[in-house]
Amino acid sequence: MQEPLKTASGRTRRTSLPDLPESGGATSLSRALLHPVRLVPLAFLAVILLGAGLLMLPAARTNPGSEAMLTALFTSVSAVCVTGLATVDTATFWTPFGQAVIMALIQEGGFGIMALATLLALLVRKTVGLRGQLIAQSESRTLNFGDVRSVLFAVARIMLLFEAGTALILTARFWIAYDHNPASALWHGTFHAVSAFNNAGFALFSDNLIGVAGDPWIIVPVCAAIVAGGLGFPVLISLLHGGIRARDWTVHMRLTVYGSLFLLAAGAALFGAFEWNRQQTLGPMPAGGKILATLAGTVFPRTAGFNSIDYGAASPETLLVTDTLMFIGGGSAGTAGGIKVTTFLVLFFAIWNEVRGRDHVTIAHRSISAPSQRQALSVALLGVAAVIAGTLLLLMFTDLPLEKVLFESISAFATVGLSTGITPGLPADAQWVLMVLMFTGRIGTITVASALALSSRPRLYQLPEERPVIG
Repeated sequence: MQEPLKTASGRTRRTSLPDLPESGGATSLSRALLHPVRLVPLAFLAVILLGAGLLMLPAARTNPGSEAMLTALFTSVSAVCVTGLATVDTATFWTPFGQAVIMALIQEGGFGIMALATLLALLVRKTVGLRGQLIAQSESRTLNFGDVRSVLFAVARIMLLFEAGTALILTARFWIAYDHNPASALWHGTFHAVSAFNNAGFALFSDNLIGVAGDPWIIVPVCAAIVAGGLGFPVLISLLHGGIRARDWTVHMRLTVYGSLFLLAAGAALFGAFEWNRQQTLGPMPAGGKILATLAGTVFPRTAGFNSIDYGAASPETLLVTDTLMFIGGGSAGTAGGIKVTTFLVLFFAIWNEVRGRDHVTIAHRSISAPSQRQALSVALLGVAAVIAGTLLLLMFTDLPLEKVLFESISAFATVGLSTGITPGLPADAQWVLMVLMFTGRIGTITVASALALSSRPRLYQLPEERPVIG
């Protein structure tokens, strides 16, 4: 590709800029598929298929003769998309090998397939090509092109730090209080730490975490890992590099941190109010256990998927509150799902400023650009469309009530993994719907947001305005 370059004398000469590497005779189709925004979903799909293949091996199942193709695929999708929905009991259906495959898929899905590949290339070759950096940037959502290398290493360090710290506490607790031998305690501690930080929600107990919902040495570290992973890596990197003073925070950090705190507080208040005396859930617990279960009940819906209560016995009010928390999700560019806190709050402030008659949307004395508002609106409305479509299909394929089907659809799209208990009994068609929702929820928001950002081009003209009747 030739590019004009002016010399010091003012003359123009042409110089060659390196093109992105292409294999010999690459077709238009191959170039289109290798576009950074398109390659991320393809990479996730490839890892899902690889994971399903490993889970179909007889060594991955406790009953090698059981039919496992759809089960393996569903589990692989759920693990790579860090969701946690399961059609079988993770503790009894899968062998330690199968559980290790699930944990590896969770780790890859949480970190990011292409981000992990780019990091490995940096470690092995000490460098990475332009295309690789573009792909990693589109997936890790780094703001500046030059930040890709440093961000990937920072993300890896943060992930390992939180997972190791959580695993250490959980291992000690399982060993001391639950009569696990050291190897079993280490395995359970590591698996739940990885599942927690990556907001996956897979557990090695048949009742998920309901049986330990009153144990602060398990619930508190798990909740802390979930919140840390759900804040998003840009926020964590800033906080760990001295960005503690709130007055120095960016708008993104303010929206994420304050928005998360508000949702946690509001969720805990509503969850406790609706379930505190309900005999099927928190009623029989002592006061301390109720407090812990309430904390978990507001943290877990933030895309983590662990269970502190049986949601099949929860009140309709609790299900609706949980639906809202799941759909909003956690922070951007992290392991959380949903439409993200920043998306929700940008739309909230857009409405608030419109109600107050202001021409511009301002947050924390900063003006929010029109493209950012359009991106937030697009992500939110596409999320609503996906949930409605998934709910409608599930209603067609099952005879289940709307509130349970809606709960399952939002849980799948927001990559949460909470369930009212209907997932194991769903027919094959309904399981495919949930798999598409999980994949869309994990990949769709990344792809849509990146595609909108990359396709943004200024228009050199403006058409005549017209004001349709609104409302």
